[in-house]
Amino acid sequence: MRNSSKERNTKETQIKLSIDLDNYVESNINTGVGFFDHMLTLLAFHGKFTLNVEAKGDLYVDDHHLVEDTGILLGQAFKEALLDKKGINRYGSARVVMDEALAVVDLDLSNRGYLVYNVTLNRNDINGFSLEMVKEFMYAFAINSGTTLHINLMYGDNDHHKVEAIFKALGQALKKAVCIVDDRLPSTKGKI
Repeated sequence: MRNSSKERNTKETQIKLSIDLDNYVESNINTGVGFFDHMLTLLAFHGKFTLNVEAKGDLYVDDHHLVEDTGILLGQAFKEALLDKKGINRYGSARVVMDEALAVVDLDLSNRGYLVYNVTLNRNDINGFSLEMVKEFMYAFAINSGTTLHINLMYGDNDHHKVEAIFKALGQALKKAVCIVDDRLPSTKGKI
């Protein structure tokens, strides 16, 4: 079974997270930031994996610590759930439209965390979720999961639609990358 459960407890956040890459059931996500909960739910739904998150943090300061630490923990859990990566497709790409917005995500589960982020957002926040945290979350996830992650927002007007397209595209790309296609390690090096 490709699954993982993790906890992260700091002076700023307390997070419990579990992921199951092979059995999708409705996710249960509660971070205290409604828009972020919505995005994580979309990520799991479109990735066809189960994600459960119970998170508390110093939201009286702002949402930075909670969102970043969730990205760190999700990345660590994702990496652990992939075991030795034997047989996975490794690469994933997705183009997702959300009304007028188009997001393109390309990724490689290479064990070399890297983020390319070409996204322009206009608002400061959506219902208490700081839009600058989209990049911080993606960076934390990429580095801690060992994913080379390229996110390109091609166009769009509505920031809600843009962010939603990004999270959906990430889910779709991850679904393709974790798919088991054979019984070999997907690298000519013999190691990822």
